[in-house]
Amino acid sequence: MKTTLIPIGNSRGVRIPKPFIEQCGLAGEVEMDVQDGMILIHSPRCPRSGWGAAFESMARQGDDKLLDPVPVSTRWDNEEWQWK
Repeated sequence: MKTTLIPIGNSRGVRIPKPFIEQCGLAGEVEMDVQDGMILIHSPRCPRSGWGAAFESMARQGDDKLLDPVPVSTRWDNEEWQWK
């Protein structure tokens, strides 16, 4: 689909047809990036979305164990740390 840039103050804008917005699930804020000479507009991503399911899957597979066998204390832990 071809469209025209329209002036918006000192910037330029593009009218996005309602069906495009609905198909992409856009609402409110959007994120905009430039890649390979193209402007990409998408819904903001939640930084930790999917973490809960990933952790549950790891636990089912027994892949949620600590990597260090014994907690390591440092000089700072032993000499400077104070519980209040």
